[in-house]
Amino acid sequence: MSSDFDRLQPQVILQAIESAGYRTTGEYTQLNSYENRVFDVRLEANRTAPDPVDRLIAKFYRPNRWSEKAITDEHEFLAELQSEGIPAIAPLPMNNNRTTLEFEGYKLALFPRVVGRMPDEFLTGQLKQVGRTLARIHNVGARKKAVHRPTLTSKSYGWDVLSRLEPFVYPELWPRYEDVCIEILEHLDEALDEAEYIRIHGDCHKGNLLHNGKEFFFVDFDDFVNGPVVQDFWMLLSGSLDDDDANREQDEICEGYEELREIPDEWHLFDPLRALRIINYASWIAQRWKDPFFQQIFPAFTTYNYWLDELNRLEKIAATL
Repeated sequence: MSSDFDRLQPQVILQAIESAGYRTTGEYTQLNSYENRVFDVRLEANRTAPDPVDRLIAKFYRPNRWSEKAITDEHEFLAELQSEGIPAIAPLPMNNNRTTLEFEGYKLALFPRVVGRMPDEFLTGQLKQVGRTLARIHNVGARKKAVHRPTLTSKSYGWDVLSRLEPFVYPELWPRYEDVCIEILEHLDEALDEAEYIRIHGDCHKGNLLHNGKEFFFVDFDDFVNGPVVQDFWMLLSGSLDDDDANREQDEICEGYEELREIPDEWHLFDPLRALRIINYASWIAQRWKDPFFQQIFPAFTTYNYWLDELNRLEKIAATL
């Protein structure tokens, strides 16, 4: 089996960065990323570089996933956030006067390296800080739509991908699995209101936050979409809203959020959106299954117990609708 990144050898990685106007030392470290390939790269001093940094993060987008215009939408949003003083990481300039470069069939973007740690858990007061920053992101996101990015709907994230899962779900589980997915997606057909959508992070969980000792940076806008505001809340909380810890966390994040933006009247979407994420995440793995890397990191994906667990999670959510 082959991977989309088989041709991304060390020489290609370094040559791509050099062609963007940055002089590498040859030293780099690969960072965790399932969908793309991301590297922490050390640089030599170079006054003629587009931005005189000594270290950067190089992101090679998975081929054929995003169009150039879709990536530009992401980068323009990050630049808007940065211009407002919001702690999000905008891409570095390149010597082609753009923020992307096509090299050997790969789209490359470069970002400044930010030192910080991902939170294992939030300390008292930190979720209030996160809520305040999230409100600032949404205030910018509400100014216009991202024309070339996806819109998070039950069709695009559910109905359109459901058939992809049938070959992977165990045959004896498929009828129940399909039935519960249909129930959830039909509910979302009625519940989601695209007129209320704004530009959102789209994949807003603890792993995409970095704390530098003073504030949280929001990172990895690769799943940046037009969608419901509450999508950027539920992944930050510990569980469903009937959970005591999640309720406490919700109160704290909302306390910070409402200082700068009205709290969304969308909490009824919390669990249905969680279910949509479960369906879409499984379809994403199925779509990438021919990549041997995915078979290594998701070895249980073809097992009976994996799909039984997925089914139980979805049926538990459906019972609350």
